[in-house]
Amino acid sequence: MLAKARNIFKQLRLTKWFYRAVFGLIVLFIFAFLFDEIYDVGFILLLFLIFATSIDVFILFRNAQPISAQRRSKFQRLSNGDVNELELEIQNYFPFKIKFSVIDELPVQFQVRDFKIDSILDKGSSKRFAYQLRPTERGEYHFGLINVFVCTSINLIERHIKIEEPFMMPCYPSFLKLRQYELLAINNRLSELGVKKIRRIGHSTEFEQIKEYVSGDDIRTINWKATARRNQLMINHYRDERAQQVYCLVDMGRIMKMPFEELTLLDYAINASLVLGHVAWIKQDKPGLIGFSHKINATVTADRKGNQLLRLQEALYNAKTNFEESNYENLLSFTRTKITQRSLLLLFTNFETLNGLRRQLKYIRKMATQHLVVVIFFENTELKYLLEQKPKNTFQIYEQTIAQKFDYEKRQITKELQQYGILSVYTTPQQLTVNTLNKYLEIKTRGII
Repeated sequence: MLAKARNIFKQLRLTKWFYRAVFGLIVLFIFAFLFDEIYDVGFILLLFLIFATSIDVFILFRNAQPISAQRRSKFQRLSNGDVNELELEIQNYFPFKIKFSVIDELPVQFQVRDFKIDSILDKGSSKRFAYQLRPTERGEYHFGLINVFVCTSINLIERHIKIEEPFMMPCYPSFLKLRQYELLAINNRLSELGVKKIRRIGHSTEFEQIKEYVSGDDIRTINWKATARRNQLMINHYRDERAQQVYCLVDMGRIMKMPFEELTLLDYAINASLVLGHVAWIKQDKPGLIGFSHKINATVTADRKGNQLLRLQEALYNAKTNFEESNYENLLSFTRTKITQRSLLLLFTNFETLNGLRRQLKYIRKMATQHLVVVIFFENTELKYLLEQKPKNTFQIYEQTIAQKFDYEKRQITKELQQYGILSVYTTPQQLTVNTLNKYLEIKTRGII
């Protein structure tokens, strides 16, 4: 009995209406010192408050399990950098309508302290409440208690019910965008996301089929005999060369720790690598991965096995950056030893200055003698914003001059790479995936691997 009383005391909360009623009674008893007839009214109202509170406590605490709550998610994991939808399902076992508030203890990574849902639930019914979360780092996300505050129509007392539901969701690289790109790649509709359709130069690949002409197809491939038979434009479709090795070389050094819109450059590179790997797999190529900093951190050998995509996801999920300087000499040695076939190497990195590139250029050039290397680095959009502003004082003129210097050096990096026949992609973090896919599809179409 004592334990039950302690449990009730722990769960019992007084509502604002209870405090308002008590405050009103205090005012009445103060005025009772001036007007004696008010004292009897106040005493009757006090008895009524005690009676109503007792009834409220009895109704709320007579059931041991009056309500249940459960989290639900369409996926068993979170997608990094994307808006993820989750649901809370609340079931009412009270024999009457209740008012309630739900506070879900979200993972500490979100730093959300004002999450609250208020609603009304009929007897014996349930409701689902959807909410959205946007994680910005990979790893494990642990959800805490589900706190439900229940009150009746009397609304003097509320019961605090803590529902312990262990719930952990790992946050993987952006698989939601991956699904979107994957479906469009299968249907040859990548242009809807900004991926360009590249016209084929020459026909170094083999004939596959005759199909209907669509906008953007090379008119030189029109099959006039088939066109005459079908009474509509038909073209010869040529199959791209397949089973090429495509490696994403992801720099995990300190230069990739730079944040942009709550995500690091490394996370943008990881998301793009995952999408590119899936699209390459759909295009019958062999995707692979090398993550490096001062040493080789993660490797997935290029292959077309059934679990290759899962291996890429797991390797990228565990990828972490550090503050070490990236060692391109180790990368060169590793690629020479492990990648014996000529392959497409997409190097995700970042160079802020021309001198920073020149320190590593000799290793990149040596890799380019055996493989087709594409250097993908990031545009500093903050500099672009600063350059667009009109300076108002001397200090802002100095700032803009320095920004122009850095912007000029970024563009010089592209020219320096072109000078040695190395392809490059200079892109903003938001457009990284689209621009990388454009470059990959252009290389495949032109057959220059």
